[in-house]
Amino acid sequence: MLKSNQANEIHNERDWRFQLSNSDLRYDIIGIGNAIVDIISHETEDFLIRHQLVKDSMSLVDEQAASAIYDEMHPAVQTSGGSAANTMAGIALLGATSGYIGKVKDDELGKFFVHDIEAIGVDHLVKPTSSGPPTARSMVLVTPDGSRTMNTYLGASSTLYVEEINSEAVASADFLYCEGYIWDVETTKKAIRLAISIAKEAGKKVSFTLSDTFCVERHHQEWLDLIAGPVDILFGNEDEYLSLSGCQTLEGAIDWIRGQVEIACITEGQNGSTIVTAEHIIGIDAHEVDKVVDSTGAGDLYASGFLYGLIKGFDLQTCGKIGSQVAAEVITHTGARPQSPLAEITQMY
Repeated sequence: MLKSNQANEIHNERDWRFQLSNSDLRYDIIGIGNAIVDIISHETEDFLIRHQLVKDSMSLVDEQAASAIYDEMHPAVQTSGGSAANTMAGIALLGATSGYIGKVKDDELGKFFVHDIEAIGVDHLVKPTSSGPPTARSMVLVTPDGSRTMNTYLGASSTLYVEEINSEAVASADFLYCEGYIWDVETTKKAIRLAISIAKEAGKKVSFTLSDTFCVERHHQEWLDLIAGPVDILFGNEDEYLSLSGCQTLEGAIDWIRGQVEIACITEGQNGSTIVTAEHIIGIDAHEVDKVVDSTGAGDLYASGFLYGLIKGFDLQTCGKIGSQVAAEVITHTGARPQSPLAEITQMY
């Protein structure tokens, strides 16, 4: 939440465009992404085949297709989601201050989303809209092996406009965290580019997550330009880095990314993660769990732990360890938000 005595007053008045005179306004980090409510169910591989869905991927669907999938899903768990929102939630639960830029409609799901994220301790920085498409939702289908296949209707999240970016809030934060999913719509792409430029002009660090291999393929050259330009910290899994680099092996991708950004984090599932800088390659073991129930949000929460470590000034190995521990918590249950007190993890460091 805000590092300011005016925080409650601002929220009570629903002043979503903070006054420029508020010199106390400051966040550790702000995230920007698609504000989505996840509707999660456990399904068989046959369900995916029947609906012609690519396992362990994220596909954009229209409202009609979303309804068709939803109608056949087993009883589901509803939870606030969205990649950057999950990461900001994890950071707030670890004890740092975070804000979130993502748009919802003032409908049932939108109210659910805002209540969820603010109850965790994240400031939601965009006023819900009263018109236009409904709040975004993602049908997350979890197969018995814990893999998740996401089918996302972007709805209101795709109507985030540049004028809704709170420039003072972005400039106040030490870090900006951007999700790759938001790049799929030209309107939101312009908004995220503005946020990045504000952060860089203020001398702050920009972090970016690759989100999905299909996102990498769709925006390959633009993201190469981002990496060569404003991005300081890059997150992604092994497949995403292979797709981005064009390399056939993880070792090749590591050599390729080395020195292109200040810090590159490559998550590798049960094999842990690798942190790459110009000077060092640091291997981090995965934190063991008894059973993987649902991998939704694992990468998002790894980023939470890692960025929290950076915020607190820890060395990179410690940042990676915290990331692994936080990611391990979220894969032991359904849903992409932690259900155990994350502050217990921070007490170990």
